[in-house]
Amino acid sequence: MKHLSGRRQLGALVGAVVLVGAGGWIAGTQVHSPADAAAAHNAPKAGPVTVGVQRQSLIATVVANGSIEFASPQPLSLAGSVGTGSSGDTAGEGAEQRVTKAPVAGAKIKEGDVLMAVNGRPVLALSGRVPMYRALGPGTSGDDVKQLQRALRRLGFEPGAISGNYGQGTAAAVTQWYADKGYQAQQPSPDEQQQLGQLQQSVSSAQETLLTMTGSKSTGGTQAAPKKDTDTETDGDGDGDGNGNGKSNSNSNSNSNDGALRKLQLESAKKSLALSNAALSTYQTTYGTKVPAGEAVFFPKLPVRLDKVTVKTGDSVSGQIGTVTGSELVVQTVVPGSDGELLKKGMAVELTTAGGGKAQGTVSALGADAAASTAEGDGEQSTGEASRGTESESESGDATTTEAPAAGDPSAPVPLRISVPDPGPLAGQPGASVKVTIKIGASDGKVLTVPLAAIRTSADGKARVQVQRDSGVSDVQVTVGLSAAGLVEVKPAGGALKQGDNVVVGK
Repeated sequence: MKHLSGRRQLGALVGAVVLVGAGGWIAGTQVHSPADAAAAHNAPKAGPVTVGVQRQSLIATVVANGSIEFASPQPLSLAGSVGTGSSGDTAGEGAEQRVTKAPVAGAKIKEGDVLMAVNGRPVLALSGRVPMYRALGPGTSGDDVKQLQRALRRLGFEPGAISGNYGQGTAAAVTQWYADKGYQAQQPSPDEQQQLGQLQQSVSSAQETLLTMTGSKSTGGTQAAPKKDTDTETDGDGDGDGNGNGKSNSNSNSNSNDGALRKLQLESAKKSLALSNAALSTYQTTYGTKVPAGEAVFFPKLPVRLDKVTVKTGDSVSGQIGTVTGSELVVQTVVPGSDGELLKKGMAVELTTAGGGKAQGTVSALGADAAASTAEGDGEQSTGEASRGTESESESGDATTTEAPAAGDPSAPVPLRISVPDPGPLAGQPGASVKVTIKIGASDGKVLTVPLAAIRTSADGKARVQVQRDSGVSDVQVTVGLSAAGLVEVKPAGGALKQGDNVVVGK
């Protein structure tokens, strides 16, 4: 029993020692010196921020949002007044012009079609580059007459020779053209008819006067002057001179004066007739069927589409009456000047609709040329950006860019017009927004790429990157190539850079 009790005492002693040791260990883990506490609250030592080198293909693009529009917008207005209808109308061309049949937005206009009606008169569409600026009628000539003659021939109304001179053949063709459209061509107005009558009357009067003068001269020539008896007409002295000679001289002078006056009157009558005939002939060359200035509109290219209409039936016609466009679709967009420097006409464009549909286009105009075509537009496009690499970079802070400074103001917007030969999913969506992607370059297969922020410039002007390795950070000289999406192609000198290496992009 004593032996067992001793064992129990030994076990109790060992247990107490173990408990004391455990408590000390626990207490030791919870107690820190002031130095240990300060060290625990300090941030770890900063190291470089690195990114792995990748081998991949690069494609540089300019991306922007564009608007689908119809091509070649241009304002539509009339060059002058329409005519007066039939020759018996009392209203002159100066009467107020009111729309009697308004143009229809969205209508497709072909050559010879009626655009609208003003005062019951048609406004007709023709193809030609010389704008309508005057009435065309007998006596007029020029390039505008020539293009009218060509248009009439295309429409099937033969004007005769394409001479540029408006003659009777052209007048007849105009008359047929109007009749085919259900209208009467513009005939001479009452005022013109009255003036023609006055000129004709003037000719008749001049002819009558001349005939009267001619007949009077003929009658006077057959009558002989009475013969004087000189033997009995003597003075009281009978010497045969004196009063007898005086009477004879007086009669001779009177006959001479009458003949001179009669000759002057005859010449005056002839001249008056010639002038009257000339005035009548001149007026007749301009008298006949006309195309009033407001009844034709020449378009450089037909058909066109009436895009916007600013007048309605009953409105007075003045200024712009609408906007016409081509029937082809284009995409208009704007990019920053820095991106615009990378673009040129003929570049391929990918167009993506909001629904994911894709179509292909081509850059057809840049800058002022494209801006001219958007003067009628009221849309607003947002822009995207692109970057490019250079062989020599300039450092700015911790990060640099590989884009050379743009000439001029890099923020100046550059309008673009993109032609779309096959609209595909863009058809029927004028005014809709599309994503514009223009490829400006691509790498030759897969190349080594690093972030733009990894590029540094040495004091000698050469590009380099810093590579993090087990032994520390080392500089590697590189040649910079294409850049896209924040990455840039690099070619290391001497193969000192490979895929998987970590390059420093910051600290």
